[in-house]
Amino acid sequence: MPLTEEDLMHVPGLLSRWALLPGGVRAHYVTAGETGPAVVLLHGGIAGSSGLAGWRSVAGFLGANGFRVYCPDLPGFGLTVDAADFYRAGPVGHRDFVHDFADALVLDRFHLGGNSMGCAVAAYFLVTHPHRVTSFALVAGSVGDLVADPPVPTANGRARTRRFDGTAASMREMLTSIVLDPATISDDLVEMRTRHALRNEAAYRRHQQAPRDATTAVALATKGRLDRLGIPGIYVYGRQDRLISAEDRGYAQEDALPGVQFFYPDRCGHQAQTDRPDVVGPLLLELFRDGVVSGPTAESAGVSDRRPVNPDLVAAAKEHP
Repeated sequence: MPLTEEDLMHVPGLLSRWALLPGGVRAHYVTAGETGPAVVLLHGGIAGSSGLAGWRSVAGFLGANGFRVYCPDLPGFGLTVDAADFYRAGPVGHRDFVHDFADALVLDRFHLGGNSMGCAVAAYFLVTHPHRVTSFALVAGSVGDLVADPPVPTANGRARTRRFDGTAASMREMLTSIVLDPATISDDLVEMRTRHALRNEAAYRRHQQAPRDATTAVALATKGRLDRLGIPGIYVYGRQDRLISAEDRGYAQEDALPGVQFFYPDRCGHQAQTDRPDVVGPLLLELFRDGVVSGPTAESAGVSDRRPVNPDLVAAAKEHP
């Protein structure tokens, strides 16, 4: 199916929307659902990412089950336009964008999710504006300075993720590092992401190369903050993540976040919500709807056996040795 006039792939149940933010920023986002509690889902950070690309497989499911779902394109990604560089480059600007986006849509409180870069932005938002988040779901990303991130593994001295060189072929190859099954990488997805990456080349580079000075470190500090939140939260880390394995990063994060329930689904890579929407969709639905995940859903999602299951987040959980 050809892309829409906005260079978007067509996904049933998802609608393209726009909002005007401070500084004249034109924020693009996709929505699903018309009534119910609000959910904001944040995408990852490789070239060509967007709210639609990152959350297309789960947003519609949540929208069809009683939620109003919002998937924004962060500055430097998708169709969002920040022509005057209003938002500071890097994660501080992305965090502030989420705040202003929620204000513009009058989302006083909402459920929050984020994958990869979006996971980090969600963590920064959580410690800065905890009063606005009802519950949260993190997927395979950094949690700030609470846990030091290991370096991205390399093969033969080169990063496993190929850089985008402007071609659809390089985009498809790059996607194989975050998507487990290459058969799910459709031509429409590749074309949409390629066009967005080319459109955002300068803005993307600006955000990727943002300096991390002492002031930024203080602004993004999560140690002693994220681990002390009383907000219900879960973390999903695919067992076959090709960027940074669960053993290299997820386990350390789990040890540092005793109040967050971790899940390690099988047959699942870095972008769990597109690899296993059959698992991630029900997981988020039950957390956001009920505040607790059912035992069967938790088991199918690979609930962690590294520590006792949290009874406040998993109902009737099977006891693990």
